[in-house]
Amino acid sequence: MSLLGGIQSLESANDVGALSDLSSIARAALAEDLGLGDATTAALVPESSRCTATFVVKETGIIAGWDIVRAVFAALDLESAVQPSVHDGHRAAAGARIAVASGTARAILTGERTALNFLQRMSGIATATRQFVDAVAGTKAVILDTRKTAPGLRALDKHAVRMGGGQNHRFGLFDMMLIKENHIALAGGIRKAVLRARAKNPRALAIEVEVRNLDELREALEVSPDRILLDNMPLSAMQEAVRIDGGRIPVEASGNVTLENVRGIAETGVDFISVGTLTHSAKALDISLLVEYDQR
Repeated sequence: MSLLGGIQSLESANDVGALSDLSSIARAALAEDLGLGDATTAALVPESSRCTATFVVKETGIIAGWDIVRAVFAALDLESAVQPSVHDGHRAAAGARIAVASGTARAILTGERTALNFLQRMSGIATATRQFVDAVAGTKAVILDTRKTAPGLRALDKHAVRMGGGQNHRFGLFDMMLIKENHIALAGGIRKAVLRARAKNPRALAIEVEVRNLDELREALEVSPDRILLDNMPLSAMQEAVRIDGGRIPVEASGNVTLENVRGIAETGVDFISVGTLTHSAKALDISLLVEYDQR
């Protein structure tokens, strides 16, 4: 049974998602599960058997992940096919049949758990993101993700956020400068940190700086970074920060954001709200795969 498959890439996240090879991700996940081989399937399923399988979603949510599902089955059977009826970014109602997969029975059974793990996680992230996006509807606030992603799966996690209607923050440490509390302490203050970052920025990356109170905000405004992050500020301080900023520099809120408080944060007038729970704590969407055999 070959683990070779075609290379597929998701739509880029911040123009760097193309660095991620879905075939490699799929093969690594399958190798973890397969080890020396799928002993049960090899014993019970004839090599020549083919089947179709239907993906059924058991709870209402936003679907995301078909590219990686295809990559999983393609790694096991190059002639496999996955035909969604509910595409990435669209809502599926509980009980809906959202796709049909076809191929060798061994490939479908061996890849089932791996494919579902990806699909359920990504759909859970997309569903959680849509809940936050809906919660701030009517305000100008944009919901952002963070770097709190599953190691090795960042491109998938960030794609799922986009499918839920959110936007991606920086993809990694290389495509934006985010000056945080520890950087500031080592640099000797906000002003020094921002000026040093600007002086050593040959790729002209955007510079964002984190502030914890209004005094730090005023110091940041003096050196005009590209964005200011309000870290764990109470609502009253956020509202005053937005007033002091006066629209000069985009303002992002971050820290302990929940569905219960995100609307209040948005109503302070911030431009962005970053939410770590989208990717580090999203509940997987309940999806199953029902197989029908074709004995040929």
